Amino acid sequence: MKTVADCVEEILVTQPFLEEALSRRIINFSALAEELQEPISGMLRKPVKTGAIMMALRRYNPPKDLRHSNNLKSILKNLGDITVRSNLVDFTFKNSSTLFLSHSKILESMNTTIFYGFSKGIHESNLVISMSEKEKIQSQFADEIMTSTQDNLSAISIALPENNTQVPGLYYQIFKRFAWEGISL
Repeated sequence: MKTVADCVEEILVTQPFLEEALSRRIINFSALAEELQEPISGMLRKPVKTGAIMMALRRYNPPKDLRHSNNLKSILKNLGDITVRSNLVDFTFKNSSTLFLSHSKILESMNTTIFYGFSKGIHESNLVISMSEKEKIQSQFADEIMTSTQDNLSAISIALPENNTQVPGLYYQIFKRFAWEGISL
């Protein structure tokens, strides 16, 4: 049978910002308990008192705080160059049998100093390129089905260490800052 503590943990695990704020003790337990009362009552299918939720919040033991991991701290302090490229345009095309041909023709004629990023998904492919190449892309991909385009974008490149995929929480720490600043990625 599910308990109030189980429900609190389930909610906190799915909301890392909330979990981090709790672990840093910068949250009002009483106000949070009131916010969680309705969802937890729904999860348990019975009324739950805020006092029980508050007790579960106080007793909640978050996973080891990633911010204090020595390995993570070291990597964050020693990140490589951060490069920002602006004035980019994004194109999304439906995948087709001719898409790669159009793509290869652009690559052959492309200046090596421009920004260029391409990714292929199951149904669509995405191309992010310097705004100076917009007309060339529209011309070269005229026979393709473009589903969307967006101008005035920027790209951020961060030189990460080779072992970046073995450091739990590294990307969370980076993306968290963007989310807190209201920056869409």
